Amino acid sequence: MNLRNYATAFITIGFLASCGSSQLKHDAAGIFEADEVIVSSELGGKILQFQIKEGEILKKDSVVAMIDAFPVSLQQQQIEASVKALSEKMQNAEPQIKLVKEQIAVQEIQLENLLHEKKRIENLIKADAATAKQLDDINFQIESVKKQIAVSEQQIKVQVNNVSTQNRSILSEKKPLQKQIEQLKDKEQRSVIINPVNGTVLTKYAMEGEITSAGKALYKVADLTNLELRAYISGAQLSEIKLGQTVKVFTDAGENKYKEYPGTITLISDKAEFTPKTIQTKDERANLVYAVKISVKNDGYLKIGMYGEIQFK
Repeated sequence: MNLRNYATAFITIGFLASCGSSQLKHDAAGIFEADEVIVSSELGGKILQFQIKEGEILKKDSVVAMIDAFPVSLQQQQIEASVKALSEKMQNAEPQIKLVKEQIAVQEIQLENLLHEKKRIENLIKADAATAKQLDDINFQIESVKKQIAVSEQQIKVQVNNVSTQNRSILSEKKPLQKQIEQLKDKEQRSVIINPVNGTVLTKYAMEGEITSAGKALYKVADLTNLELRAYISGAQLSEIKLGQTVKVFTDAGENKYKEYPGTITLISDKAEFTPKTIQTKDERANLVYAVKISVKNDGYLKIGMYGEIQFK
């Protein structure tokens, strides 16, 4: 007898044996599982509040824990003090500009008087009552005052530019500090641990009063309302199932007794894989199998890791 005939005979014997026994004939079998979420702290520190218990049902967005954020608050206060100190270093050009403008006002009065005096001298020259030197002297004084006014106006521009440059330098230091304050405020808000999903607490990894670190797991939660039975089928069985198909799921309910549940196929893998050693399929000769998931409504008796059997028809 060659190897293929031997395998066929082995399957036939197994099938006849199962028909003669009280065991349930199933098309596939697998393990119940759920999407488990491990909740961690984003902030390291002492756990101030953490009263949940394993088996407790939590609602989504409920507050479950509080981490000590006092060190973060101190850092924020320190940076805010630095920002305030920088603000006090900023200069105001207005007082200096005011002084220079007052000086320009005096110089303009001088210029006006000199121009009036020039006109008087020009009239005296026409009457041969003044000399050309007197006119030259008054013109020299007028030019001197005009230059003084121009210098004063330039001083205002220089003063404004200098103060603006210095203030921009201070502001360039201030903006990163303000960003740090925003980051610390966000970090402080993350000291409150919010439950991400509706579900049951499966495992609690920490206790109130302990010191935790960022990323360290606090508890594990999963929604047990519906569990998924992950099973593996052979390629020959693919033609028997489709997505959304209703199937029968059985769990042990005592010796030679089974409890039946309706299930819905929610996933059929599009890629074959080698048969896992812990999984048995209807066709044990198959080297390649396909993963399927069946969603089953939990009546409270189904547990993660429980063994289940499936009948497609």
